[in-house]
Amino acid sequence: MQQITILIHCADQKGIIAAVTDFILKIEGNIIYIDQHVDREQNVFFMRLECELTNKNSNLVAIKNVFQIAIATSFNMSWEIYAKEQKPKMALFVSKYDHCLFDILGRYSAGELNVEIPLIISNHEDLKPIAERFGIPFFYVPFTRDNKEEGEKRQIELLQKYEITFIVLARYMQIITPKLISLYENKIINIHHSFLPGFKGAKPYHQAHERGVKIIGATAHFVTSDLDEGPIIEQDVAHVTHASTPEELIALGRDIERRVLAKAVKLYAEDRIFIVGKRTVIFN
Repeated sequence: MQQITILIHCADQKGIIAAVTDFILKIEGNIIYIDQHVDREQNVFFMRLECELTNKNSNLVAIKNVFQIAIATSFNMSWEIYAKEQKPKMALFVSKYDHCLFDILGRYSAGELNVEIPLIISNHEDLKPIAERFGIPFFYVPFTRDNKEEGEKRQIELLQKYEITFIVLARYMQIITPKLISLYENKIINIHHSFLPGFKGAKPYHQAHERGVKIIGATAHFVTSDLDEGPIIEQDVAHVTHASTPEELIALGRDIERRVLAKAVKLYAEDRIFIVGKRTVIFN
C-alpha cells in the first residue's frame, strides 16, 4: 500500500485542517499521522500528515496536481508531497575522524535510516577501508587552499552523477564552498561540538578542559554561508566535572556527536523538518 507524507505551511487561517482531511478522504486515503503547529508571533500554520492510499491505482502526479488546484491555491500554501518508498539519496563527506561515519553506516546497514547512500567523498584516503567494508563507493577529492576550484568542480560532478538529494558532513574538516551551498541550499547537514563559551580552532576539548566547563554537547545544523550559524536541527548535552580528563571529554563528546547527527539525518530523511528563516520547526 502506497504511503505519502504531506508538508504544509502558510498563513494561519480557518478551515485548513478540514480542507486537507477532506481532500485525503476524496483521494481514498487513510490518515495514520497528523500534527500541526501555529507560530503565533508570525501567524504561520504548519502541518505534517502521513496517509495510506487505499486505491492501488492512485497516481502521485495526479494527486499533486489536484492538491495544488483544490487546496493549495486557495490557502496560498507552500507544500510538498513525498512518497515514502522514494528514499532520499545522501552523500557523506568525511575527513579523518571515523566515529560519525561508523555510526551512520551501522544504522544504515541495520535499516534504521530511510536513505540511500550512493557515495562517500573525502579529502583524505584514511577512511576508504570503512567505505569498502560497507560496499559504498569512496571518492578521494583533494581539497586545499591551492585547488579549491578543482576540488569543488569534482565534488559537484560526483553529486550530480549520483543524483544526490542531500549532503551530510560527518566530521568533514573543510569549509564548504559558496557555490556548493547554493546548489544544495538547506540540504547540507553539519555536526560540531557545542561549548559555552565556544572554543574555536584546534583541540576544542582540551580548551574546554582548561576552562573547567561543566557541560559539553553537540549541534547538528544546516550549512549556510555564515559558518556554523545555519538553522539548528538537533542538540544534546552531557554534564562533566573537574575530574573529567581531556580524553574523557573527547570520548563523551564523540558519543554525543554520533547520536545528534544520526537524529538529524533521520529527521531529514523522514521529512519532519520545516525551515523558517534562521530556525526550524520539527515534528518528532
